[in-house]
Amino acid sequence: MTTRRALAWAHGCLSVQSLGGMFGPVLFLLPDGRQVSPLHVAPWGNDPKRGTLPEILQELRGEWPCVPFGSDAERSLPAGWSATGESFDGAGVPHGHSSNVQWIWGDCDDRQITMECHYPEDHPIRLLRRHIMPDSKAAAVDLTLEIEGRRPCRLPIGLHPTFRLSPRPGSVVIEPGSYDWVWSFPGDVEPGAALFALNRRWSSLKSVETRDGAAHDAAQVPLVEDTEDLLQLSGIDGSLALHYRDEGFRARLSWQKEHFPSLLLWYSNRGRKAYPWDARHVALGVEPIASAFDLGPAISTGANALASSGIATAIAFEPDQTFTTHYRLSVEAAPMG
Repeated sequence: MTTRRALAWAHGCLSVQSLGGMFGPVLFLLPDGRQVSPLHVAPWGNDPKRGTLPEILQELRGEWPCVPFGSDAERSLPAGWSATGESFDGAGVPHGHSSNVQWIWGDCDDRQITMECHYPEDHPIRLLRRHIMPDSKAAAVDLTLEIEGRRPCRLPIGLHPTFRLSPRPGSVVIEPGSYDWVWSFPGDVEPGAALFALNRRWSSLKSVETRDGAAHDAAQVPLVEDTEDLLQLSGIDGSLALHYRDEGFRARLSWQKEHFPSLLLWYSNRGRKAYPWDARHVALGVEPIASAFDLGPAISTGANALASSGIATAIAFEPDQTFTTHYRLSVEAAPMG
């Protein structure tokens, strides 16, 4: 059964749930007194039918870690992509064991929330530990993820912040830090719902080619088109902001670029028609990763176009070492329009 913990501080309040270790929603108080809540909560969270869904979807919300990131599955991919890397029993679980089970609460007080997720005995990962701590002096939350391996392995990993979007198309502007390339997915994320040209790369998010050959500004969301698609920004400097122009604020995400050298943008824009998406789901995933899209361990640790270009698409873990990474979500007032 999913349980929740909440925490309030001078600049806001937040909630964390045991299922998936998901953080959100969070309400921030801006200096001018306005309240803003940038993280997404899926609209089917109280639907009695949600129990038929994979666990990761049942109460989908906010941000959570994915270890491993993505999942292994049968896919048809172009040249330069193959499932020749490391795999294991359980590699087909969507976004890893921790995204689909109840986490155990650790120390929780008026300053922080901690939780743990223990992996199955035959899994290469032993444990995840999560610390969520508001900044007492700012409208910001600092998060820490610790990963303990059970045996030597290489895995794609990622963080999965998902942001709500204002209703008007183009009302939110994606403002990434510096990056090298924008890569498009080497297939269809959702059959019949692709927008961006297949298996390509460009130098700017503001000019990305669509499948019909038109130039598209992918930095302005929500999109007009009904689509479900992915773009990966490689060589990114560990920062991104979302400017909510109709609401007059920015949400900022920062992370350690040496751990997550790419950022995956998940455009969920009414493209999925089946339950629970029902052609109504609109959100933006802003996901720091060491992974080849969400293609799972066998592809991310094997032959793929990103790794061939020098982009790290997996992280090495050892049983006697704890991998620790820090990241931060904050908000600030910004101009309207």
